[in-house]
Amino acid sequence: MKARAMSSKPINSLRPATIAAQAGGLLDDATGGVVPPIHPATTFVRDETYTPAVDGNVYSRSHAPNGRMVEGVLATLEGAQEALVFPSGMAAVAAVFRTLPAGACVLVQSQIYWGTTAWIRAFCERREITLIEVEAADTQAFATACAAHKPALAWVETPSNPWLRIVDIAACAQAVQGAGGLLVADMTTSTPVLTRALSFGADIVMHSATKGLNGHSDVLAGALACADASSPIWHAIRADRDMAGAVLGPFEAWLLLRGMRTLSLRVERMSSNAQKLAEYLSDHPAVEAVLYPGLPSHTGHDLACTQMKGGFGPLLSFVVKGGAEAALAATARLQLFHRATSLGGVESLVEHRHTIEPHTGIPEGLLRLSVGIEDAGDLADDLGQALGQ
Repeated sequence: MKARAMSSKPINSLRPATIAAQAGGLLDDATGGVVPPIHPATTFVRDETYTPAVDGNVYSRSHAPNGRMVEGVLATLEGAQEALVFPSGMAAVAAVFRTLPAGACVLVQSQIYWGTTAWIRAFCERREITLIEVEAADTQAFATACAAHKPALAWVETPSNPWLRIVDIAACAQAVQGAGGLLVADMTTSTPVLTRALSFGADIVMHSATKGLNGHSDVLAGALACADASSPIWHAIRADRDMAGAVLGPFEAWLLLRGMRTLSLRVERMSSNAQKLAEYLSDHPAVEAVLYPGLPSHTGHDLACTQMKGGFGPLLSFVVKGGAEAALAATARLQLFHRATSLGGVESLVEHRHTIEPHTGIPEGLLRLSVGIEDAGDLADDLGQALGQ
């Protein structure tokens, strides 16, 4: 497998749409195919001197060719020194936190994706790690917490799920790094097409690649990308992944790479659709509030305009007047939005978040939409009939 130049420019200077569409320039050497093959082998031969015969490959837990392809493309998209793929987003989260020694302190943004919060709380309790939760969209509160607690790492998510809060990545990086720690940013909602968090100072970026990177609701995967591949934490993450076997299978990696070829097109269309729906819902008489950073009324709008280029992502939340009863009744009437949990796929989804996490302060009438690539007018019509025009 090799990478060829796609133009006179070096690959890392090309725009995201080109990098993704051509899968980093990967070709099949054996056939000349423009689509790379699937390599299911779990072990690889050595030569007469017992040196790995091809590309350092020894065993697929550490040297899976299809995983390496995805990692190369993602590293280029993120402007990272290196990327690693995992069998799920939560496996990537766990890989970061397992590098922490017992007794460490971590700072985690409050009211982010509930699965992340729940796992981190349980892990920190087991390992006697001090966990400080803070509203990271409040930059001053975040900086104060960093100065007071000096965390080994801080974890943020922007835009946050499902509150759509916007975190100042550069300010948070300065605060935690100034206190001697590292900043890890969950950029699942944004993807590197809209925001390259490493360029704003984050040390590590995490993606649930199940979502926008893959985009077709048919692969479980996670990924990390780093600014400094020589850092001790990155060495520890890589070693932990390889020894624990938290690796992505070859077929899943191949599907993920295929999905990433249309990443820019999908993100552009979904962001445009979400913007139109947010504007539509903001004027609807049955809607109490719309949470979407593309709206000028959103408290993080100006910051989002600085950090997000080309759109504001596919995720939006809105609160239906009348609480849970009215919200659930609306979801029951939807015809195009599937009632399902996830985000970032080509199909539009709706979720009543209070049903999933009733104990976290989620408004009972809040519906979270993952806006797909369908016609925005059809989606608006569906929402209109469900809410009662």
